[in-house]
Amino acid sequence: MNKTIGFIGLGNLGLPVATNLLSAGYSLVVYNRTESKAQPLVAQGAKLVSRPVDTITTGGIVVSLLWDDEALESVAANPEFLKKLGNGGIHISMSTVSPDTSKKLAVLHAEHGSFYIDAPIFGRPEAAVAKQLWIPYSGPKQAKEQIQPILNAVGAQGIFDFGEEVGAANLVKLVGNFLIISAGRSVNEALTIVKEKGFEPKAVLDMLTATLFPSPIYKSYGSRLVESNITFLQNRIPIKDIGIFKKTAELVGSPTPISNALLELLKGENKED
Repeated sequence: MNKTIGFIGLGNLGLPVATNLLSAGYSLVVYNRTESKAQPLVAQGAKLVSRPVDTITTGGIVVSLLWDDEALESVAANPEFLKKLGNGGIHISMSTVSPDTSKKLAVLHAEHGSFYIDAPIFGRPEAAVAKQLWIPYSGPKQAKEQIQPILNAVGAQGIFDFGEEVGAANLVKLVGNFLIISAGRSVNEALTIVKEKGFEPKAVLDMLTATLFPSPIYKSYGSRLVESNITFLQNRIPIKDIGIFKKTAELVGSPTPISNALLELLKGENKED
């Protein structure tokens, strides 16, 4: 297989996803703001370039996995990027961004004859390494058919088609992350009181996840909390994702009492001392 793919964004998820594409036989042209993060890929044959636009082959396929809406727009709304991708080109956005951002970018791509697909990913970095991601995706049927082998190469656990309306998969991702973060906070609070009362958190977790809550989220995050004694997700990702979820809900007048409370809680926990 000699198909070349452009890849933009080599963070904790981007690097293993790109590595799996190399392992599947694709040639990669990669860009990352911190060039040193690309060296493992370069050692395996990827070509490193100094600008996002230089990853593009006109009429080809480019994948982006960037931090947020602003970062994605700074790349994908660039007139040079759109012009070079050109007629028949496909941009697969795996970033967690708002549906409205994806819709706006899809219009810009269509004006240049190219296709925009939103295909955000569910899974931690270790799941990406193991090709065990869950991937919802949405966009034009013609383009989705062409990228099936790519999605299969990085997310063998499950790929879910949410139709041709761009932004649908982003909404699925935001809803999923909202539920994950809500569940994680609940598990953390529940196991903390068990521990403080002098009981064994693992025994309680094992019983509940084998009976009332046989969910991968309760099992996996509960196990992490029990084994490492950490506080759930004290980093910027939940704040970013709950913020996007809340803004998306507010735009359609949907009430957000739980996400309001979560966001305040997360911001309070992540204040710098």
